[in-house]
Amino acid sequence: MHNDDDDSTSQATGAAAHAYSALTPDLVLDALAELGMNGDGRLMALGSYENRVYQVTLEDGARVVAKFYRPGRWSDDQILEEHAFALELAAAEVPMVAPLQVHGRTLHHHAGFSFSVSPWRGGRTPELDDFETLEWIGRFLARIHTVGAERPFVLRPMLDVQTFGIDSRDWLLAHQSIPLDQESGWRKACDEALAIITDKMNARHSFTQLRLHGDCHPGNVLWTPVDDNGHGGPHFVDLDDARMGPSVQDLWMLMSGERAQRSMQLSTLLEGYEQFRDFDRRELALIEPLRTLRLIHYSAWLARRYADPIFPINFPWFGSSDYWRGQTDMLVEQIEAMQEPSLLV
Repeated sequence: MHNDDDDSTSQATGAAAHAYSALTPDLVLDALAELGMNGDGRLMALGSYENRVYQVTLEDGARVVAKFYRPGRWSDDQILEEHAFALELAAAEVPMVAPLQVHGRTLHHHAGFSFSVSPWRGGRTPELDDFETLEWIGRFLARIHTVGAERPFVLRPMLDVQTFGIDSRDWLLAHQSIPLDQESGWRKACDEALAIITDKMNARHSFTQLRLHGDCHPGNVLWTPVDDNGHGGPHFVDLDDARMGPSVQDLWMLMSGERAQRSMQLSTLLEGYEQFRDFDRRELALIEPLRTLRLIHYSAWLARRYADPIFPINFPWFGSSDYWRGQTDMLVEQIEAMQEPSLLV
């Protein structure tokens, strides 16, 4: 999932919902050609709903990834903050795929689109049942957070109850996105969940906020086999959702399965993490609240983007009474989960 930042952004996005219909293969190749990167005609769309991302083979055989940002979502300055963070990470030898600087710039414009170009890096989704792999990823997450803690984002938003939860709820209700037969049940569960989340996140102690990857699910961590020279392992992609927030946000999405399995995964991640950076164990109480915020925000994200033709094709089930009944059931489960003790590690 990708996140969108605020209500004004969603309105701007709605006005540009079909902008990508103008993003033809010829336009992509012309944009790269303006940078002196001439494609040989081979172009492949990569999986992305929020933006449009293409693998392009150049005339010299090299492959690059061109990312065309959704119009109206981020300002150029917000994108440049993301790029600066990626470059800081790369300079610190963290395996983050950062945008290339072409003609002294990382952000470019063509035919009304903002875009960046990155080196192509292969890899597969990591085996998260392998504890050695999890520990390795934990070490690199600690290094990401060490760089992230050096200075704050100035323009990119905070991961908080207001932007992810309350604004999402209010947008869905204001735009009558929920069928009438499901609205009252969903709203009741959502309100109860948000009250618990607010209490958890506004606890007596404050949590350190730092620059995060923000969307560190397994699909954004690519793994390559380790060769005889020790090269390989994890590398991270897609800082599109980078924002300020608590460290644990970049850990919990790598956990899955039953409680005992998640507890073991978390212990292993932290075993690697704490080799490089201290972790505030009080943040463990935020895992289920953050999971619940993501659940609420995901529904709002789908609703805000549904005018983009790619969304009805890939999410045909969205908006039905069955979908919202399922969302209500999941919120009820999360209300219970948020009141259980934190995972033991």
